[in-house]
Amino acid sequence: METKGYTQDGTVDLRGRPVLASKTGRWKACAFLVGYEAFERMAFYGIASNLVNYLTTQLHEDTVASVRNVNNWSGSVWITPILGAYIADTYLGRFWTFTVSSLIYVMGMTMLTTAVSLKSLKPTCRDGVCNKASTLQIAFFYTSLYTIAIGAGGTKPNISTFGADQFDDFNPHEKELKVSFFNWWMFSSFLGALFATLGLVYIQENLGWGLGYMIPTVGLLFSLFVFYLGTPIYRHKVRKTKSPARDLIQVPITAIKNRRLQLPDNPSELHEHEPQHYINSGKRQVYYTPIFRFLDKAAVKDGNSSGRPPCTVTQVEGTKLVLGMLLIWLVTLIPSTIWAQINTLFVKQGTTLDRSLGSSFQIPAASLGSFVTLSMLISVPMYDRYFVPFMRRKTGNPRGITLLQRLGIGFVIQVIAIAIAYAVEVRRMHVIRVHQIVGPKQIVPMNIFWLLPQYVLLGVADVFNAIGLLEFFYDQSPEEMQSLGTTFFTSGIGVGNFLNSLLVTMVDKITGRGENKSWIGDNLNDCHLDYYYGFLLVISTLNLGAFLWASSKYVYKRETKEVNEDCIGIENKALEISPLGLQV
Repeated sequence: METKGYTQDGTVDLRGRPVLASKTGRWKACAFLVGYEAFERMAFYGIASNLVNYLTTQLHEDTVASVRNVNNWSGSVWITPILGAYIADTYLGRFWTFTVSSLIYVMGMTMLTTAVSLKSLKPTCRDGVCNKASTLQIAFFYTSLYTIAIGAGGTKPNISTFGADQFDDFNPHEKELKVSFFNWWMFSSFLGALFATLGLVYIQENLGWGLGYMIPTVGLLFSLFVFYLGTPIYRHKVRKTKSPARDLIQVPITAIKNRRLQLPDNPSELHEHEPQHYINSGKRQVYYTPIFRFLDKAAVKDGNSSGRPPCTVTQVEGTKLVLGMLLIWLVTLIPSTIWAQINTLFVKQGTTLDRSLGSSFQIPAASLGSFVTLSMLISVPMYDRYFVPFMRRKTGNPRGITLLQRLGIGFVIQVIAIAIAYAVEVRRMHVIRVHQIVGPKQIVPMNIFWLLPQYVLLGVADVFNAIGLLEFFYDQSPEEMQSLGTTFFTSGIGVGNFLNSLLVTMVDKITGRGENKSWIGDNLNDCHLDYYYGFLLVISTLNLGAFLWASSKYVYKRETKEVNEDCIGIENKALEISPLGLQV
């Protein structure tokens, strides 16, 4: 196929016809995709970064309830992609799943804009006394939010993987381009988040919530129009298996049935198709790795009395990959919980501080989140243009450092960030005691920019964490499950939000028993938020130790690098195990 100018990975156009490598895909196709990502992130962060303030000031919810509701919604946005990815990998494909889901997303944004614009859908206030939101008002508002969550479930796992599909893994030049893809993909995401935290938050609080939500809704519609303009040059991966997730069930069941059988001393004696099978089918062969060896019994040749052939080594290794990724996923939950503070407690903490800039301008507390994005926007080009080439010369790794090394650096920076957040809150509590501040609306004489270091460090950490996790789960997923694989990334953030919601609720109930003051009360000037940050610091440090252990057990994927009639190469992503799972 290469001599005819077609792509070597078997990608096709929307009608199922082979595509020419020179006229499709690569960055010219991705240019139509990054606009959507920027506007979608603008819409999401335009809601998420200031939602806690809307719930407390407009719907008049208390602090714990508002934090819980923000976390529950954010968690839903990040966890629904599991369903969207399954539908894409099993039934509709990435393009059509994204198409349907994006329309649901826009419908949710339209409903939300209506909910915050019409007076009949908001609680009324008279003489400074505000009524509680009615059941209808609450129902319509949260229906709008969760409609967005459903739409995000189909767009989030498929748009980034669809973008990665535009690069041919069997073409060395395109594979090199793909190394930078996730960095610059997230860069466009950060641009959208920056406008949301700087511009939209200010518009919402000063010019109206309706206008603040209408702008990203219109932007989202425009980006979808641009996305569909690129349809003729998109590459689409052909689904080669009807039910890619079936192996996740079949392999363990077969291994259990064969549990009494003896494993051969030589792994080459396990069942596997001939290389020609993978050449003809266009699939990638995944090679044996010596982990989770109990699953190898699913590929023992003489153990099946039902007449069905045993599982292949490639099928077994695909299941091993998912188990390995699950191990890494578990140690990303606490970092996701730390990240959840940016749009919840950090914002409420900021509202208690001196936010004046000059004589008449007040900085919206949620706008400080823009420094997370700014630090990302500065760090991504530096990472891609300077750090990676420098480390590449040192290590010989095309990525500069391994994927797990990247995650480890991010987790360390995040621990430092929460340590600083704890120290700043201790300082805030000291100032409160010195000035004898007790009222919930009294401003603490301490500038809001004291919070700046924790925001900036979390942004730098995210360049290593967020991008690293997205690339890790895409790269290490079995070939037929890459949309589902990237949901490890999104679901980790989602579960982290739910975990934070649970922690906030439990800490409030346990510490607020009897006459005791809750660590997280409605009045942040008369509680112990510093204790809660100290608690987060302890569990973050313990989680870092768990990550070091989990990564030491991880073995990278080894699969076919080239598939053609003349040669079959192996992409060896390290069979050896080193102290941080950091094989080069």
